[in-house]
Amino acid sequence: MAASSPVIEIEVDDRVVRVTNPDRVYFPEHGWTKLDLVDYYLAVGPGIVNALYERPCMLHRFPKGLAGDKVHQKKLPSGAPPWIETVRVHFPRYDRDVDELCVTELAHVIWAVQMSTVELHPWNSRRGHVERPDEWRIDLDPGPECDFATVQRVAGIVHEVLDELGATGFPKTSGGSGLHVYVRIRPEHEFADVRRAALAFAHEVERRSPDVTTAWWRKDRDPAQLFVDYNQNARDHTIAAAYSVRGFPDGRVSTPVGWDEIDALDPHDFTIATVPERFARLGDLHAGIDAAVFDIAPLLEWADRDGLDP
Repeated sequence: MAASSPVIEIEVDDRVVRVTNPDRVYFPEHGWTKLDLVDYYLAVGPGIVNALYERPCMLHRFPKGLAGDKVHQKKLPSGAPPWIETVRVHFPRYDRDVDELCVTELAHVIWAVQMSTVELHPWNSRRGHVERPDEWRIDLDPGPECDFATVQRVAGIVHEVLDELGATGFPKTSGGSGLHVYVRIRPEHEFADVRRAALAFAHEVERRSPDVTTAWWRKDRDPAQLFVDYNQNARDHTIAAAYSVRGFPDGRVSTPVGWDEIDALDPHDFTIATVPERFARLGDLHAGIDAAVFDIAPLLEWADRDGLDP
C-alpha cells in the first residue's frame, strides 16, 4: 500500500490496525515517518511485547512529530478499538483511578504508534500484582560532565556485584547517555522495599567506585559523577522499555546488549534504521529474563545493615 495514502491498513497477526497520516514526518533530520516508526516496531515485535507484557504503560506521544510538543499520557487515549487491553491503576495523590494501556500483543503497540506514540514507558509491575514489582531496575545516569567511558566502567562494577549476589542482570542502552540493567524478581515486595533494596545495591556500587554517587539532590552531586538512580524503582516511575524508540532526532533506541558488548559500544549506533537488522540477527537478548528470578532478601539485609529507611 502506498505510503502517500491518508489512511493505510496494517495487518498485525489477526488484527488490522488503521494508520492515519502514515507519511507524516516524525524525525525531520532523517525524514523518517510515522510509517517508518510502525515498520520499526513490527520488526522488533517479539522484543517490544516481551518488554511491555501486561505492564501498565505510559505513552510519550508526539502528535506533530518531534518538531511539535511532547505529551506524557497515562490514561488510554480515546478512540481505542475494543481489542485494546488496559490495566487500572490508582493514584493516591489525586484519589483517582486511571486505565493505562496494557500490551499483550503486537497490535497493541502498533495502535499506540497510530496514536502518535514514539516512546513506551512501562511500570516495573504487572497487572496481576500492580503494587508488587517483579522487575528491579538499575539506572546508570551520568551527570552532565560524566563521559560514557565512566558509564562503561561502572557497568562492569554492577556486573561484578550482581555476580556476587547470584543475580542475572539484563543490560540495555537507555537510548540517552546512560545504561539500564534489569533483574527479574519475585513479586513479593511492595515498591518501598524494592526501592530500599535498590538503594542498598547502589551504595555498594558507590563504595567500589569514586565515579559513583547516590546523592539524591542534584545540587549535591559532582557533575562528573554517575548517579545510580535507585528511585526508578519507586511507584509510578517509568523508563523507556527495551526496544522503545526515544524522542531524539537521530531515532535512537533503548537496545538490549550483551555484557561483553558494553566496553566497545556507542549508544548512538542503535537507531530505528539499525536495530531491526540486529534484532533479526541476534533475536531478543532479554528473552530469558523471566527465567532468571532473583530473591532480593540479601539486598534488604544490606539495607538493614546500612540503616536505610524505606
